[in-house]
Amino acid sequence: MGQMVTFKRPDGKDCQGYLASPAGNDKAPGLVVVQEWWGLNDQIKGVAERLATQGYRALVPDLYRGKVTLDAAEAGHLMNNLNFADAAGQDIKGAAQYLKQASAKVGVVGFCMGGALAVLAAVFVKESNAASSWYGFPPEQAADVKTITAPLQLHFAEKDGFFTPDAARILEGGLKEGKVPFESHWYNADHAFGNESGQKYNAECAKLAWERTVDFFAKHLKS
Repeated sequence: MGQMVTFKRPDGKDCQGYLASPAGNDKAPGLVVVQEWWGLNDQIKGVAERLATQGYRALVPDLYRGKVTLDAAEAGHLMNNLNFADAAGQDIKGAAQYLKQASAKVGVVGFCMGGALAVLAAVFVKESNAASSWYGFPPEQAADVKTITAPLQLHFAEKDGFFTPDAARILEGGLKEGKVPFESHWYNADHAFGNESGQKYNAECAKLAWERTVDFFAKHLKS
């Protein structure tokens, strides 16, 4: 089981997070796990615990500072009030630095809103050795994705109404232009197909995306 920990952001402020670690390996590779728009809830803690069983120290920074919701309207409100640059450049960067105190390599994985932050982290968090984004990416003007140097993995949903296939293809184009080391996978599914507690869950696609994610991080963080 995981536990709440406190770590320092680069600006010196404290941030809390949920840390799940593999038994008996306190130097295992690290993963910063970035929440969906619901907050630091049991579902995302479960993702961290699942990653711990795969041999990672998985840390979920509490981007909403204790707020959690089941209501989509409130989740949208919380997300819209979140300073994405601060979340990526301070909370996620601080979490990566915290993990790097013991882990030789650290990656970032995020879902939905967290997927967008994982791509931003690939641009701005140089402590990250690899990033995987599930059905989420930032607006085109938010960051120059052509500057990404660490391996990036993207999971796109063909029926995604939030992060549309058209916008995803523009992102792929920018990454190709920048010769970024990336791989993208498309799924015949809706947005948030990997969240087993949600209405759009697709077990088959989620299993495949999980296997690809685990393989990706094993290749880039464990070797």
